[in-house]
Amino acid sequence: MSHSLNPDEIVSKLDGLVEPAPEAENAVLTDEARVVRWTGPLFVVFSVVLLPWTIYLAHSLPERQVSPHYDVAWAGFDAMLLVALATTGYFALRRSRYLATAAAATAALLVVDAWFDIMTSPPSQLPESLLLAAAVELPLAAVCAWLSYHTEQLEKRRIVLLLGRRGRARRSVPR
Repeated sequence: MSHSLNPDEIVSKLDGLVEPAPEAENAVLTDEARVVRWTGPLFVVFSVVLLPWTIYLAHSLPERQVSPHYDVAWAGFDAMLLVALATTGYFALRRSRYLATAAAATAALLVVDAWFDIMTSPPSQLPESLLLAAAVELPLAAVCAWLSYHTEQLEKRRIVLLLGRRGRARRSVPR
């Protein structure tokens, strides 16, 4: 009898490969939200998938559109997006306080990418650009925005817990 892993088990195994960041707030409250647990492995996969796409763009886009270095501009932008996706994935895997910042930056880059893909597409490629924006870039930007907000809310709870722990420690010290 073969045993196949369900997606949650796969994510749990991948998630277990990386320890939470050694940050003080992780000692009092580690973010175990399902979306956060899925984000780390998925964003790492997204960044890996984006690598060949960026290389393809660098070689296939025309060197000159209306502006010089059109190919370098797009490949460079996608390289920045790749770094942002990978960074967001890394910080999600580590349950790091830096996830909020990385996710917000990634959301902004994804929205900008969708906008410029649509605005710079020739008419023959517009349906493809619209589909990519609607099915991938904008939903992923929404997940990033939620991650940023969620992580900020978690930080507030961590601060309250840390301050409470600090106050209890001070009260227990004899004077």
